[in-house]
Amino acid sequence: MTVSQSGPEPKPIPRQATTPSNNQPSSSSRQTNASGVSLIKSFEGLRLKAYQDAVGVWTIGYGTTRGVRPGQEISEAQAEALLKTDLNRFENAINQAVRVSINDNQFAALVSFTYNVGAGALRSSTLLRKLNRRDIYGAANEFPRWNRAGGRVLAGLTRRRNAERALFLGQDYRRFL
Repeated sequence: MTVSQSGPEPKPIPRQATTPSNNQPSSSSRQTNASGVSLIKSFEGLRLKAYQDAVGVWTIGYGTTRGVRPGQEISEAQAEALLKTDLNRFENAINQAVRVSINDNQFAALVSFTYNVGAGALRSSTLLRKLNRRDIYGAANEFPRWNRAGGRVLAGLTRRRNAERALFLGQDYRRFL
C-alpha cells in the first residue's frame, strides 16, 4: 500500500525533558519484539490468496508485496516465512537509518511503520529527522501524519499510526487494534 503524509499537523503532545525508559542502543542483529510483530499481524491481517490492496498493489500473507502474482496462493507457514523475510529487510533499514539509541518498543514501532510505508519513505521523513536529532516526542507526533493512501485518509491507517505512536512512547498500543 502506498501511504503518504499530508493533512493538518498532528496535535502536539507536550515535550518532556526525558525520553521513554528502557533506552537501549540499536544493533545490527536487533529483531522486532513480540509487541511489534503482533501490531503488524493485526493491521496487515492474514490473506492466503493474493489480492489488491486499497491502492491496487498485489499483496499476500501478512502484507507481503514483493513478487506477488494475481491468483497466487500460499500456506500459513509460507506466510510466516514471508513475514520473517520482510521483517528482516525492514529491521535492516531501521538499523541503517537510525543514528541514535532507541529502545525495543521504539524499534518495533519503526519497523511496523516502515513495513507499511517503505524504507524510502522512512529515510526521507521528518519523523526520522526528528528522531535522529533526539526529539523523541517530536518524532512520535509525526506518526499520525502518515494516514493517507491514494490521497485519502483511511481509518485503518489512522488507527495503525496511533498504535505505532503509542508503542513508540511505551504506552498501551492494543487499544487501537
